[in-house]
Amino acid sequence: MKLLRGFSPIPAFAGGTVATIGNFDGVHLGHQALLACLKAKALEFQLPLVVLLFEPQPVEFFRGKQAPARLSSLREKLDRLLSCQVDYVYCLQFNKNLAEMSPERFATSFFFSLLQVRYLLVGADFRFGHARLGDVNLLKNLAKNEHCVTDIFPDFIQKNQRISSTKIRETLSRGDLTEAATLLGRAYSLCGRVIHGAGSGRTWGVPTANLAMSRRVLPLTGVFCVQVRLSNGNILNGVANLGRRPTVDGTKNVLEIHLFDFNSNLYGDMLQVLFLHKLRDEVKFPSLAALIEQIHNDVAAAKAKFSSGCFELNT
Repeated sequence: MKLLRGFSPIPAFAGGTVATIGNFDGVHLGHQALLACLKAKALEFQLPLVVLLFEPQPVEFFRGKQAPARLSSLREKLDRLLSCQVDYVYCLQFNKNLAEMSPERFATSFFFSLLQVRYLLVGADFRFGHARLGDVNLLKNLAKNEHCVTDIFPDFIQKNQRISSTKIRETLSRGDLTEAATLLGRAYSLCGRVIHGAGSGRTWGVPTANLAMSRRVLPLTGVFCVQVRLSNGNILNGVANLGRRPTVDGTKNVLEIHLFDFNSNLYGDMLQVLFLHKLRDEVKFPSLAALIEQIHNDVAAAKAKFSSGCFELNT
């Protein structure tokens, strides 16, 4: 899979593409079903499969710090799209010029000129162009003159509910990781690179790997049972705190992970952290001693949870 940016002609698309467009936040089961359908079309037409997405996501451009939490960073999206056998991801910077572009110009510039789309699959509620004035009907009319077929992918329903990124955010915010995993088709996870921390955890007998979270808003916070995939592919059990650490800091989001029976150097490594069970909310303790005591209690509770054998993963 290749990541594309910019506006230069793409030789690989000269014969046409099959494509879709969207945020693909979380790459949940609904996204996966759409991409599986599109992959079948790509194989049928012998054309590359292209996903067009935006950075920042449009809602982040318009709402800034008031935008809802993201489920996945661009890196995490790309990892998931690769697993869905996508051939190319075209990442378009969402800015003022793009926000003010008419639907007609957007479709012509990107779908029909740059990407040379011959088959386009979108959701029924897809909107595009300035003020979201473009809809599926307009897109179909424009596509007729460009030798492009446009189809609508129906809502993906599971257990009588529509699967959406919004729904998953809701389940994560209330700590229902089992339901979130059902909607995602896997355990919810975050990725990040291990950075140097203050070293307090080691002093307290619970050394941690610290991951900086650059997200403006986290989809979940608290203390969790986690499994961690190391850069070498090994998977280890642990306990993690995700949030602002109100007792010792409180100014920035950090993911701190204590891995059981592990004491190697992970600085600089990229980790994938899978959230399996929420132990408690993040709280501010009256003293450092109270915090340290609770951390040891959290470690014991997490080990007991793993010992119960209740976690079955689809990563």
